[in-house]
Amino acid sequence: MTGHIAALYRHPVKGFTPERLGHADLTSGGPFPCDRLYAVENGPSGFNPAAPAFISKQKFTVLAAIPEVAQARTAYDEASHTLSASAPGQPDFEGPMADEAGQAAFTAWLAALLGDAAQGPLRVIQAPGHRFMDHPLGHVSIINLATVRDLEARMGRPVDPLRFRGNVYVEGWPAWVENEWAGRELMVGFARVKVYKPIVRCAATHVDPATAERDMDVVKALFDNYGHMNLGVYVHVTDGGRLTVGDACTQPEPPQ
Repeated sequence: MTGHIAALYRHPVKGFTPERLGHADLTSGGPFPCDRLYAVENGPSGFNPAAPAFISKQKFTVLAAIPEVAQARTAYDEASHTLSASAPGQPDFEGPMADEAGQAAFTAWLAALLGDAAQGPLRVIQAPGHRFMDHPLGHVSIINLATVRDLEARMGRPVDPLRFRGNVYVEGWPAWVENEWAGRELMVGFARVKVYKPIVRCAATHVDPATAERDMDVVKALFDNYGHMNLGVYVHVTDGGRLTVGDACTQPEPPQ
């Protein structure tokens, strides 16, 4: 059975607004383009830009720790490296993320928004070629929308797929089939990818991305209904290619 790409999203600043795309170009062995380029430390994280390494998301301003982050609406201009942001009761922000002055201006804006919810001090961090993923090998994430709808039915209430902060959202696959695909290859648009592992979910999914309220326990619902806390899969790109909304996503061949 073949599904199709229903939506594509990038998250230029970890924890902040997903940005919808019409297409994305994947490269062999690489991450999703312009995804998790920056993170905001919530107090010293130990990150060293000269020797970048994986840091737990708990060190950053992310929804799992600070639901109020979802009040910010951010947009990133890749060509100019300019970030714009808005939030209720806050002046609009726009500044360059490529220099320390722009980064400091954004963290000052964010500190005013978050107030006591952030322990701080806040600081934008980045390093060339480094991505602030939830898992050190979580290159690209895929969400099966039928799986989200099955969870909705079990919970008896709507579940916004953006709670899962994926890169590629797929229609047309049976619910939960992706949990059985670890180690198998599939075509996503014109790229070939290999499924790495299911994504274990955390309290970030409890936050409504529209209201910034922690309003449902998705992790408990997953465990109570399915006996695990997984939703979505991480994949690694084995052959690069363009993904465009509407492109086919072919399920892997059954193992021999």
